[in-house]
Amino acid sequence: VQLVESGGGLVQPGGSLGLTCAASGTTFNVYDLGWYRQAPGKERELVAVVASTGRTKYGDSVKGRFAIYRDTPKDTIYLQMNDLKPEDTAVYYCNADLNSAYVPPYWGQGTQVTVSS
Repeated sequence: VQLVESGGGLVQPGGSLGLTCAASGTTFNVYDLGWYRQAPGKERELVAVVASTGRTKYGDSVKGRFAIYRDTPKDTIYLQMNDLKPEDTAVYYCNADLNSAYVPPYWGQGTQVTVSS
């Protein structure tokens, strides 16, 4: 199983950036797929998740600014980030979770997003 993230980089405050996560190696249409982030010295936190049902959930700090999309046939998710703030700076990780006690969640390698002028 592989989750490959792309699209990170440096952006100025107020700017936009898109992240992509391509999943492979199993059938992901029954998985919840999402994004988490971890800033230096902080715990990993939820950014956004799209369930296998299509239902979405966002972290409080990104509501109204970020949007998650899922392309089920391609096993790919996208995160559109708008109005970025310096506090959005973090390593962003893609996650695939079957919500099963027998199957651990999968994680990508992470992609750095830096918001700075």
